[in-house]
Amino acid sequence: MGQVRHGSARTTAAIRRAIQHSQESLQSLAVRFSINPKTVAKWRKRSTVQDARMGPEPASTVLSAEQEAIAVAFRRHTLLPLDDCLYAL
Repeated sequence: MGQVRHGSARTTAAIRRAIQHSQESLQSLAVRFSINPKTVAKWRKRSTVQDARMGPEPASTVLSAEQEAIAVAFRRHTLLPLDDCLYAL
């Protein structure tokens, strides 16, 4: 069973591990694995061989207790339906 990689990945965990344990120069490793020397340098610095998370952090969809209390008070005060409260807030 193979490792699942994203579309633009050029390395596997085994290649990354070999990069981290090798004493060869960045350029010679880049030539051997057909990757950019910057990629070799990046994997040399890292302590793990797992891909780092890319993109923005997921936004929280949960209201705090204070935010929930404000929303409930607004709805009770205005007597609006829930959908209209969403648009008003």
